[in-house]
Amino acid sequence: MKSRIALLVAALLVLVAGAGGVWWWRQQGAEQDAAAKAALSAFAAAWVAKDVSTVPFADTAVRDAFPDVVKDLGTSPVEVTVGDSARDGDTASAGLAVRWTLPGGVAWSYDVPTTVSRSGDAWQVATPGAGTPWHPDLPPGETFSMERTTGERGDLVDRAGDPLMPLGTVHNVAIDPVNATPEAVAALEPIVGADAGSLTAALAKATASGSKAPIPVISYRDADWEPRAAKITALAPSVIAPTSQQPLAVTRTFGQPLLGTVGEVTAEVVDKSAGRYVAGDRAGLSGLQAQYDQQLAGDVGLRVETSGGVVLFEQAATDGTDVVTTLDPGIQSAAEESLAAAELKVPGAIVAVHVPTGEVLAAANSPSNGFDRALTGRYPPGSTFKVATTYAYLTKGITTPTAPVPCPKTITVDGLEFGNFGGSSLPGSPPFSKNFAESCNTAFVSLADSLQADDLTTAAKTLGIGAGWADTLGVAGAFDGSVPATTGGTDAAAASIGQGRVEVSPLALAVMSGSIGRGTFLAPVLVKGPEATSPRPRPIDGKAVADLRAMMLAVVAGGSGSEASGAPGGQVRGKTGTAEYGSDPDAPPRVWFTGYQGDVAFAVLVEEGTSGGTVAAPIAKDFLTRVAAL
Repeated sequence: MKSRIALLVAALLVLVAGAGGVWWWRQQGAEQDAAAKAALSAFAAAWVAKDVSTVPFADTAVRDAFPDVVKDLGTSPVEVTVGDSARDGDTASAGLAVRWTLPGGVAWSYDVPTTVSRSGDAWQVATPGAGTPWHPDLPPGETFSMERTTGERGDLVDRAGDPLMPLGTVHNVAIDPVNATPEAVAALEPIVGADAGSLTAALAKATASGSKAPIPVISYRDADWEPRAAKITALAPSVIAPTSQQPLAVTRTFGQPLLGTVGEVTAEVVDKSAGRYVAGDRAGLSGLQAQYDQQLAGDVGLRVETSGGVVLFEQAATDGTDVVTTLDPGIQSAAEESLAAAELKVPGAIVAVHVPTGEVLAAANSPSNGFDRALTGRYPPGSTFKVATTYAYLTKGITTPTAPVPCPKTITVDGLEFGNFGGSSLPGSPPFSKNFAESCNTAFVSLADSLQADDLTTAAKTLGIGAGWADTLGVAGAFDGSVPATTGGTDAAAASIGQGRVEVSPLALAVMSGSIGRGTFLAPVLVKGPEATSPRPRPIDGKAVADLRAMMLAVVAGGSGSEASGAPGGQVRGKTGTAEYGSDPDAPPRVWFTGYQGDVAFAVLVEEGTSGGTVAAPIAKDFLTRVAAL
């Protein structure tokens, strides 16, 4: 009996021991599964961090090659996700889903079959039978090679569809710090008009930092390059001048700053581009070229190859599309030539608008670079605003062209004295139309107390000033004017003569004149596009328009704008303006002349002058004379 019991106990012990072995075996398997998966996850995480130096590899040479393999992909981020894993003894496999975000946000995705194997207590990344751990089609010993491709850049085109800035040759003068000598660089400074010592200092800085990158100096178009070519090329190899093709206007000053420039991107542009640009790319840097760069340039293409030339990924570049403007090159040139002929010592601008359509024909600035005062400037309009004030007076029944309105030398409103230009006055009580023609401030101020708070605001909007077209013009930063509601007293008095809080751009005044010429307000446009929704045309009081046309004609025929009379091309209707600004009573005023002739409405601004009649009106006449000769 005892022996039988002993046998049973022994059998039971065997069974218990067997069950424990199974449990132990299963536990060990689970632990190895987890260890293998952890190894795969660690490899994926290290890849994402772009540092696999601490990851165990069966072949350390494969691991050590990683930085060189991915070097050409630059700072492109990568995501690596581990798929379902399967273990067979001392090896485990899983698919890694790899997703690179290449420059410009371009996604490149692929899967890499990955195996890890156990060596002692550690799991290490095994060398694949084909390809590499980085890509199944990347041969051992080769690297990724990324190339950016670009399509053909679109053009800024004029109203006839012709390029305003066709491709032209540019000579890019630069210092080669590898071969440059201080003596040669010093000799370059007077040739390119650089400050003495500035380029040698730039060379010294590059040398001290160990930089071997060429130091950009200046770029010349052919006409500017030829007179300097021999002197610059004689300084080789210190100085280099490789050529490139880029959009160029007909002259260096044509359409600047409106059209803008195309050139190599700056570090700031690269930083703000969200990966669209990298160092060495070319893009629009200013003006319309910058504003519409995405449309003009199209989308950048990318190609990733093995260093042996096998294409792994490619996204083709797309060509840019043209940006259609309303500019007329002949009228633009006429405006620029008139500003140049005036030999201004201060900034100025001319804007021209096509009366029937509201299309901007010209936007010229002097100087021809930097601030686009023609479209974005904010200035007090002075007496040019009397066109809008008169419209308010006529439509509100405050006066008529024939009604007598005195024009004394001065008038006082709430203790503030207003006077006429040059201390002038008109005898007796001349008709209001005479006051308009001679630009009598005191006559206009005397009627201002009859205005309601928003009368000038409404009148100005009816003629296009402050009418909301700035966002539909197609030019960033355009200013359509501001005429706040008046608070009565001196505020209304100042606003009636275009002072105080009233502000316009030259374009806003040209739009006002065009509205009188057309008989309706039509929002101006400079860049055409189907997405643009301009404010709807608004009718203008026909009687007031007719009266204003007659009064604007009298301004030129024998009034304050007589310097514009005699321009070929038909009758000129206009209004002069002389506007004070700032706190210095002795500061030269802003001077204006705005009006229209036939289908061309215009505005001329000179930032400092004696009067609109003596400074701006002659420039307007010269401009119209040039336009008539086209």
